[in-house]
Amino acid sequence: MSTSLAGTAPTEHCPPSLSSVTDRAALDPSGASNQNPSGISLWQLLREDYQTHDNKLLEQGFWAIAVHRFGNWRMGIHNRVLRWPLSVLYKLLYRFVEWTCGISLPYTVRVGRQVRLWHHGGMILNAAAIGDRVQVRQNTTFGVVRTQHNFELPILEDDSDIGVGACILGEIRVGRGAVIGANAVVLKDVPDYAVAVGVPAVVVKQRTPPADESDS
Repeated sequence: MSTSLAGTAPTEHCPPSLSSVTDRAALDPSGASNQNPSGISLWQLLREDYQTHDNKLLEQGFWAIAVHRFGNWRMGIHNRVLRWPLSVLYKLLYRFVEWTCGISLPYTVRVGRQVRLWHHGGMILNAAAIGDRVQVRQNTTFGVVRTQHNFELPILEDDSDIGVGACILGEIRVGRGAVIGANAVVLKDVPDYAVAVGVPAVVVKQRTPPADESDS
């Protein structure tokens, strides 16, 4: 069980989750199923991701997200023979994005809606789940904290904001609306709306949820 950097944070006045991807018990780390957000088609997702990346077709972050969406969509085709050519295409596209953009985002990561990958380069985004409206910047690492613990991966809740060069490692949770400072190394849970900085990261501020985010 992971430990927290601080006590319980306020959870009122939260905007609605669009995809509810951050329940660890509901995740499929094996990648055997389509983990794209439900209730929206692949083309609608791609259009939304394009708009999230400022309607810029050449944004490398959009390429990485688009390939990730395609990689999950193909898993909805249960006939392995029909899925095989799509899997080959996915692997080629994944490597292309990894080599040319420096972004590694495996399809096994459950990614929510309106996720923004700012800039590119040095992004190793091997999380268990990334929630809605999460902001991620260059030279960030999400992954394991030790070898032979390949499924002990972090969860980033909705609206979290990850600074340049941050490392978020192990089976921990970055809370809703939390801010991770540049070059921070996060090894413990970060509460909702907290600001964590340093190596190892510590909470230096507890933010209040925006006043316009009221319960419906």
